[in-house]
Amino acid sequence: MAAQGTAAAPGAVAQTPATGPAARPAKRDWRGRRPFWGGLLVALGGAEILFTLKAPLPVILHIGMEGLAGYLVPAVMVLCGLLILFNPAQRLFYSILAVLASLGSWVTSNLGGFLIGMLLGVVGACLTFGWVPDQPLRPGRQRRLDRREERRSARTAGA
Repeated sequence: MAAQGTAAAPGAVAQTPATGPAARPAKRDWRGRRPFWGGLLVALGGAEILFTLKAPLPVILHIGMEGLAGYLVPAVMVLCGLLILFNPAQRLFYSILAVLASLGSWVTSNLGGFLIGMLLGVVGACLTFGWVPDQPLRPGRQRRLDRREERRSARTAGA
């Protein structure tokens, strides 16, 4: 460790607050307070369906007014995914809407984005529906966190 007033050791990497060790727990904390993976899968499923609508394939189906439903259903899925991420208090409503839109994409959007987008949407909506906020930690996870805290406190006390 460099003494105060001297230059840092060569090869030492300066850590900025945005990329340092303090930023990772902040991101993890943000992800932990919302159904992150469910919302991400729903949004990715909707985006995949939207991209398959633009694919230059001869098997693309367009139903109705120039395929309006084909664009509307995946747009609703992307919107539900984003709302799940940024407004987790209403996650149950958004997850039900997302699973209905995902299943509706089977008919309106190239068999649900050739099945991939529909499955991503359904799995993401189910993950979101089953997510419970502020759950107590499992005993094994709590023990690991306690041991990690003990090691940190022993390391700082010994240094």
